[in-house]
Order: sequence, then C-alpha cells, then structure tokens
Amino acid sequence: MKKEYKNYLNKDHNFDKSTILGIFCLIIVIAGIFGFLYEVIFYYFNSGMKEIYWRGGNFLPWINIYAIGAILIYFLTYKKRKNPLYVFFISVISTGILEYIAGFFMEYIMKVKCWDYTNEILNFGNINGYVCLRSVLIFGLSALLLIYLIVPLCFKLAKTMKKRNFLILSYTLCGIFLFDELYNLIFANMLSLPRASEIYKKIGFNYQYFN
Repeated sequence: MKKEYKNYLNKDHNFDKSTILGIFCLIIVIAGIFGFLYEVIFYYFNSGMKEIYWRGGNFLPWINIYAIGAILIYFLTYKKRKNPLYVFFISVISTGILEYIAGFFMEYIMKVKCWDYTNEILNFGNINGYVCLRSVLIFGLSALLLIYLIVPLCFKLAKTMKKRNFLILSYTLCGIFLFDELYNLIFANMLSLPRASEIYKKIGFNYQYFN
C-alpha cells in the first residue's frame, strides 16, 4: 500500500481517454455528494442545531459547484501533488474565485441568490456575501482530501477493476446525477414538471430555498 502511494506521488499515470473520463465521472459524483453533506452539516449548526435542511436543487444528495471545483482543483494541482502547501493555497485561491464568480452570476444573471455569507456564522472575511475565509479554508482542506485520498482511490479502482466494469460503474453513476441536475435545472422549467424542491416540500422535508 505504501509503495502504491509512493508511485501515485512520484509517477505519472497514463490512462487511456475513456478511463480518464471514467475517473473524472467518479470525482464529479464523490465531490458533489461531499459538498451536499458538508452543507447539510454546516447549516444544521448555522440554524442553531434545530433543523436539518435539504441542500441544493436536486432529488439526489449532490451539489454541482463542488463537482466543478473538484475538477478545477485536479487540473490546477495534480502535477504539483508532491507539494501539499501548493495544493492547499492554489485550491483556496481558485475555489474562492470560482465561488465569487458563481455567486455573482447567479444573483445578477439568473436572479437567484443561492447563498449569502453575510447571514451565516463564522463569516470572517466575507466579500459581498459570495465568499468568506471559512469557506475557502474548508475548500482548501477538502482539496487535500481530494488529491491525497479520493484521486488515488479512483486510480486504484481504475487499475484493479475490469475496464468495462469500471466504465459502466463510473459513467452510469455520473449519468444519473447529471440527469437529475439537468431535469431540475432545465427540463422541469421547459416542460412544466415538478422540481425536487416542490416534491420535497409536499412530503415534509425542510428544503433550503433560494432567495
């Protein structure tokens, strides 16, 4: 195991294009689920430990910006994986920029504000409600988890599983989560279908609504 991990840090892994895509699919799924769990836990404490809210806009426990951030971090830091400080600081900066741009775009272009750090606990360094020190530090720590645990595990799966089985698993999981995202983001509006938030409200979920 120690030898495998050293190989991960010291050697470049030459996967074919379809396998690399499968690895990215797993990262997208895992990162989106991680983001969902983080937000559910944080907003439980933010609400005074009184209520648990379903976060995000989907049926499944997955939030898209965390998946986007994970892929961004991979491309910016993977080749520098021998240097954890580099991974941490580049991830802090890049995810902070991503979060600010995403928050600004959604508020002024899409006319929804999905988060506002001004009204949250531990919001030191808050900039216009879009980003704060706590959020980017957590993203930086999460980047270490991604590069030094999640990515090596995905690589190991890609190497140990039969290629066909690995691709079926990764493509199918990612396809399910992305279809859920597209349904709630596009198809529900186009076809006047019920969104996840509407259905969860009817069955009694505490759903975190956009402002």
